Amino acid sequence: MDNKFHFFHYLHFFLLLSSSCFSLVAFSWIPYDENKNYEGSSDLVNLEYHMGPVLSSPIKLYVIWYGHWNPSHQATIRDFLNSFSSSYAPHPSVADWWRTVRLYTDQTGQNISTISLSGEFFDYKYSQGKYLSRLSMQYVIKNAVRSYRESIPLNYKNGVYLVLTSYDVQVQEFCRAVCGFHYFTFPSILGVTVPYAWIGYSGKQCPGFCAYPFAWPKNSGKPPPNTRNGGNNLMGAPNGDPGVDGMISVIAHELAEVSSNPLVNAWYAGDNPMSPTEIADLCLGVYGTGAGGGYVGQVYKDFRGNGFNLHGVKGRKFLVQWVWNPLRRRCFGPNAMD
Repeated sequence: MDNKFHFFHYLHFFLLLSSSCFSLVAFSWIPYDENKNYEGSSDLVNLEYHMGPVLSSPIKLYVIWYGHWNPSHQATIRDFLNSFSSSYAPHPSVADWWRTVRLYTDQTGQNISTISLSGEFFDYKYSQGKYLSRLSMQYVIKNAVRSYRESIPLNYKNGVYLVLTSYDVQVQEFCRAVCGFHYFTFPSILGVTVPYAWIGYSGKQCPGFCAYPFAWPKNSGKPPPNTRNGGNNLMGAPNGDPGVDGMISVIAHELAEVSSNPLVNAWYAGDNPMSPTEIADLCLGVYGTGAGGGYVGQVYKDFRGNGFNLHGVKGRKFLVQWVWNPLRRRCFGPNAMD
């Protein structure tokens, strides 16, 4: 049974909900919440499968660069996205990290598939302005696929659209409640249903909220003292910019969740699909073995002392949060020490 059948099998019900729940559904990423840290195996996590589709066809990722972007920042993010499909990066790699996400299946036993960067669109004219609501994200995608200049394809079979907003774009609830979210488009806007995600660049607006552990909230003082990470010093960003390096972890978070819960009816914990706890939400702030209480866990350090836990293409290094492993029943990443 292919994805197209799954998407339209469940579409009618969720479109009925969309007008009422769209403003409530928020797939957020926050610095860390000690009460939601499940680094150790736990029987208390009620992650369940709700019979909806996962992205089991090879995922074609289309990036929409919204606003004015620093080319070096784009290059870092582009290298990260290309790392998902690379077999050349040393272990532990971004591709190794994605293998945990691929453990999730649909009701036919089909696993989440591979993911590859398949197209880019540059919306440097701010087609929807510099303040975006959740709903206007869908119009950003509509503009990108219908633009008269170098549009990206409207791929309803196995496409995922990633909207990345620049430093000067304000987004509804950005920096207050969310750093990113995922959802699906409405046929009334785009003509078809496709999954998408948005992540904002936080380097100017709220690095302390969305670029953990490379920045800390201004009014919170320093990070909690912990002798295991050298006291309460901030961690250096492996690619030189806290906003970009923090954003990369949020991108990974959202890609994991949009793949395992694209229509909000597949893999999540809790009884309310309007406020689900998804496979990355369970591991907020967990980047290595022993994480907890503001400590990111055991990660590597580059020659500058900057933290990382994954290798990517072109010699890149990244720090990406772990996700819930359904077989081990715990948060897990390829840099795990146990």
